[in-house]
Amino acid sequence: MIRKLLRPPRSPRRRLVAGLALLVVLSAGAGAWLLLRDDSPAAAASTTATVATQTLQQTVSASGTVAAARTDALGFDASGTVTHVYVEPGDAVRKGQRLAAIDDDVLQAELSAARSALSAARTARSEHVSDGASDEQLAADDAAVLAAESSLAQAEDAAGGAVLRATAKGTVTDVGIAVGDTVGGSSSPSGGGASDGSSADSATITVVSSGRFVVDATVASDDVSKLKKGLQATVTVSGVSEPVYGTVTEVGLVAEADANGAAVFPVTVTVTDRRDDLFGGTSADLSIVVSSRPDVLTVDSRAVRTDGEQTYVEKVTDAATGATTRTDVELGETSGLVTEVLSGLKAGDVVSVPSFSGPGRGGGGAGVELDQMPQRMPDFAPGGGVPPAGFGGAQ
Repeated sequence: MIRKLLRPPRSPRRRLVAGLALLVVLSAGAGAWLLLRDDSPAAAASTTATVATQTLQQTVSASGTVAAARTDALGFDASGTVTHVYVEPGDAVRKGQRLAAIDDDVLQAELSAARSALSAARTARSEHVSDGASDEQLAADDAAVLAAESSLAQAEDAAGGAVLRATAKGTVTDVGIAVGDTVGGSSSPSGGGASDGSSADSATITVVSSGRFVVDATVASDDVSKLKKGLQATVTVSGVSEPVYGTVTEVGLVAEADANGAAVFPVTVTVTDRRDDLFGGTSADLSIVVSSRPDVLTVDSRAVRTDGEQTYVEKVTDAATGATTRTDVELGETSGLVTEVLSGLKAGDVVSVPSFSGPGRGGGGAGVELDQMPQRMPDFAPGGGVPPAGFGGAQ
């Protein structure tokens, strides 16, 4: 009775909290004991890789944007008022197709006058020849005929320019003119075409090539010296699952500044095949092959180890037991996950590839075997293995 008065009994809830706290402490201690004990072996088993020959490539990475291979901004050379616009953005057009036309009444009148002037010059020369005119007169007649012929050619060009035509097959992406605009010469377009007061040269219809694309990209200044025209490239385009291939067609010599202020150089890669799944403005990543060597002996780069200045691998000598022998190697270039082997190994050799090892002492791995666990957890209560009341359903 006296003892009960001096030490009030614990409630089941307090005993449960105390038991859980003790379990957490014991679990942490067991984990530390397993990880830091000197005799704990590496848990993760090594894998193997076979030494083999393959094509070793060195690449340069770049990023950029897909664009149409050809963009034509077409405008009228002749002056006049737009009378017809035959296309709108999104239309597919063929080479030579009419896009727009201007009023050609004045142009046709000028063409008729030029033809009449040429006819008169030729008639005058013929009459002078028949009359036995002097050489000076005939020379003047010849000059007049040449001048009339030149004027007629210009008038014909102007009359022909009254109709704007597509110069290549493609898709209309912008129409910058409308019926009623005044275009050509030094006049500015009016009406619905380009009403911002810009020059007549901006009154254009834009046509981009269909199926043909380029990638306008940039490369780091350290890599530009490795690039040249004709190098092959693999293009990874956002939203396109099939591979896209291209060829370097232009390497810029004037540096630009990227978003971080670093120097980069422009590079243009032309997509080699016609593609219907590419769109201008889409982002793209490039892998440009700057060198390619076939039949190069390679080893998995993860198998390579170092000891001071010496490079070596663990060559598997017994596949059944997994026994290995340290083998010194001389290595060359690294490409991706493989490294060139210059000496020390041959095709078909199998090497050990170490798996990840966690922290531990003496270089031991952090992996834990089941038989390393303690055979018996410490008792929760002094002098016995009965858990506290209220834990795990105990009463």
